[in-house]
Amino acid sequence: MNTRLSRVQLIMLIAILAGLVSGLIAVLLKSFVHYIQHCIENISLSRFSYLFFPSLGLLLSVLLINFLFGGKIEKGIAMVLKAIARRSSYIPFSHTYLHVMTSSVTVGLGGSVGLEAPIVATGSAVGSNISRISDLNYQERTLLIACGAAAGISAVFNAPIAGVIFAVEVLLTETIVSYFIPLIISSVVGVLCSKIILEEASLFNFTLTKSFDYNNVPYYIIMGILAGFVSLYYARAFKGTEKVIQEWKMNGYIKALAGGFLLACIFFVFPPLFGEGYNSVKLVANETLNSFTDNTAVFSMLGDNWSIIAFTGLIVLFKPVAAGITIGSGGNGGNFAPSLFAGSYMGFFFSSLLNSTPWVKIPVSNFSLAGMAGVLSGVMYCPLTAIFLIAEITNGYGLFIPLMIVSSISFFIVKSYEPYSMETKKLAMEGMIFTHKKEKNILTSISLEEMLHDKYECIATDKKLKDLVEIIKKSEKNIFAAVDSKQRFAGIIELNDIKQRLFQPELFDKIQIQSIMKKPAAILLYDEDMYSVMEKFDITQSWYLPVLNNEKKFIGFISKTKLFNKYREILSGQRDLYEDIKL
Repeated sequence: MNTRLSRVQLIMLIAILAGLVSGLIAVLLKSFVHYIQHCIENISLSRFSYLFFPSLGLLLSVLLINFLFGGKIEKGIAMVLKAIARRSSYIPFSHTYLHVMTSSVTVGLGGSVGLEAPIVATGSAVGSNISRISDLNYQERTLLIACGAAAGISAVFNAPIAGVIFAVEVLLTETIVSYFIPLIISSVVGVLCSKIILEEASLFNFTLTKSFDYNNVPYYIIMGILAGFVSLYYARAFKGTEKVIQEWKMNGYIKALAGGFLLACIFFVFPPLFGEGYNSVKLVANETLNSFTDNTAVFSMLGDNWSIIAFTGLIVLFKPVAAGITIGSGGNGGNFAPSLFAGSYMGFFFSSLLNSTPWVKIPVSNFSLAGMAGVLSGVMYCPLTAIFLIAEITNGYGLFIPLMIVSSISFFIVKSYEPYSMETKKLAMEGMIFTHKKEKNILTSISLEEMLHDKYECIATDKKLKDLVEIIKKSEKNIFAAVDSKQRFAGIIELNDIKQRLFQPELFDKIQIQSIMKKPAAILLYDEDMYSVMEKFDITQSWYLPVLNNEKKFIGFISKTKLFNKYREILSGQRDLYEDIKL
């Protein structure tokens, strides 16, 4: 009897292990943050003492980054996507704990961001590092990264389906049917960790009190449009604020204190923006937000109903600003929770505004939940994840139709203005991460360095043909580079072009290299992406193109044949997990 595990069985076993470790880390992080927040609530030094904690959280985060992680870390989902595309799905071991350490103090002490992006980054790092225990290939390592992320999301939200869909929708640009089995296994293991360890009160869930009414479809359509533009506003307000803070020319600790002061000012006016804000979301989504703390006494002048409407509307506008300050001044967190927060308050604002008129009466809780899906879909570019997440945390599919309406409209509007999400736009434009274009993804995974033929001899332009002949005698190449007196690239010499002259020895001392060289059809730069390289090969129809560095010095040639062979190799490697099983 053969007791050795097959490759598929090994992957399933590793998927279970990745789901278990990622789920436990997610539960640990969530529990630790709740413990910190509970301690803050019990501190009764003064009514406004909580305003000082965000500064402490940012200082601790900067301190950890500087002393333990070299002063800089890559954060969130963008880090994972870059590792998949540019680092063969290898994520450094330090990422299995650095996001837990920095995000726990940032969020636990009041930073206005979420834990989901750090949990995804941590879970992905767990999957990547566990995959190293066996000789898994690039495709399988990528799958294990997605398994770790799926387990983390399912554990933190108690939503196993949403965890799987998030991994497929955000991390895996190309999915094979057989991938779903290990993803489901990891997600289930992750959610079991959450159910067994966490108390029910810690889980993010709701109970629908009002069923879907098809008469409200026009209002859901309007809110889908609103969610799309709120998502666009969120992305631009967040990135703009983050960029401004990051560009401040000051010491990192001073910047953390300055960011903490700005957050304290915002939290003084809008206390619900403190921390993740899930408790506030529960109030809104359960339609129990009947009053709020008005520290400024300005909102109270509007009367009970209109003060709540104005307060919630402004919170939607200030949430991305608070999140941008938190990240820009040194904190670690993500925009998953803030987008849910902004969406719930947007839905509350929209429905309350309509209900204030004598002609409309719509369920505030349902619109708050649908708003969460709409803004999450528009900010994170994950409409399916948004739909199934809200469906799962409401313990049913009673809102499935409005969730689909709001999420799809929001996503359509956002994609019409911005093809990439705010977290991945820069990397996508630089060709540093995969998109949903298969050809470009394959080329992104190929580095110019590994395609480079650098064992080419150069010849100076002031040399004679006889000098080139000596090089040809010792070389198997049929193309050579010519350089000037400063060793800068000047042109190329192809053997076919000078074939006739090689049989005229009497001319060897008379012909200058400068007279027989020619300009190449195109030039490649060392930092050029492979998609651009392939385009130049297609346009010029050349088989070899020279590569230069930033000083215009010749480095080597790239062969179209070698590039095509590598392309075909990667393409053939994208196969079903079960292909190697013998029946």
